[in-house]
Amino acid sequence: MYKDNQLLDNHGRPMTYLRLAVTDRCNLRCSYCMPAEGIVYMPERELLTWAEMSRVVRVMYGMGINKVRITGGEPFVRNGLMDFLTEISALEGLEICLTSNGVLIGAYIDQLKSLGIRSVNLSLDALDRDRFKQITRRDDYEIVFQNLLRLVAEGFEVKINAVVMKGQNEQDILALAALTKDLPVSVRYIEEMPFNGSGLVEGTLFWNHERILKELKTVYPSLKSILMQGGETANRYEIPGHLGDVGIIAAFSRTFCGTCNRVRLTAKGQVKTCLYDDGVFDLKAYLRKGISDEELREVLLGLYQKRPLDGFEAEKNRKGVINESMTTIGG
Repeated sequence: MYKDNQLLDNHGRPMTYLRLAVTDRCNLRCSYCMPAEGIVYMPERELLTWAEMSRVVRVMYGMGINKVRITGGEPFVRNGLMDFLTEISALEGLEICLTSNGVLIGAYIDQLKSLGIRSVNLSLDALDRDRFKQITRRDDYEIVFQNLLRLVAEGFEVKINAVVMKGQNEQDILALAALTKDLPVSVRYIEEMPFNGSGLVEGTLFWNHERILKELKTVYPSLKSILMQGGETANRYEIPGHLGDVGIIAAFSRTFCGTCNRVRLTAKGQVKTCLYDDGVFDLKAYLRKGISDEELREVLLGLYQKRPLDGFEAEKNRKGVINESMTTIGG
């Protein structure tokens, strides 16, 4: 049963999940996310303030949002994150999740537990120090892996996000799957997307979801499909005898758009009704006009009545080619 002011799109899909990027800054330089030299980061004043983000979360919570994922950039590089998480954790029943590269999270694990935040997506594209360094352009593999083990030991629900890239980490497809034998983690293989800040978009993809699944079946032929829930992006599979599971996110092929329940808000306050659009509304500028909560609700309801059916339509409607970095979008 939906609320009277439930945020619905023009295709009848309820929006229940907010992906909120709290910064565009990152301490890694992953090749699939940004150029080696990095990007020009926005000044702090150009970002949504913590107070503005807290207000947006509260209003959207009243419109049926029951899950918020904090992303970046890397969330832990922005000062004030834990105070913000403390504030929004007071919203009863709101599920708060984090996506992190795992470099800085170790210092905050106890605080996260005390707030009841127990779901973390950890970006880890390789289980080898040299390959990790090649992909991220930083030598932080041991820190990330030890923090992964700590999170699991402390009872967090951990998902490992791995972008599969030809010629860079193909051998890690099976290595990551093997990790699920003794660790209760969910490995999510993600198709590479064009959000690397280069402006170059591949027309085809070598490691698509079908090829990734075929590779997994060379060692695990008895993979058992797990029923996909509404709003999920990963096709998940059990591996007999393993504590964890694996999943494949067809982010480039866009096979899951039909049940998308996500609202995306970038660090600079751009509302994205689809990952592949180029931003449909400058919410930051609107908030700073002094609008009321009711006006904020009305503009959100209006935006989602013009939502593309899927990622292909959203990309077609863009004003230009994809040239943003994923760190400015929030994934």
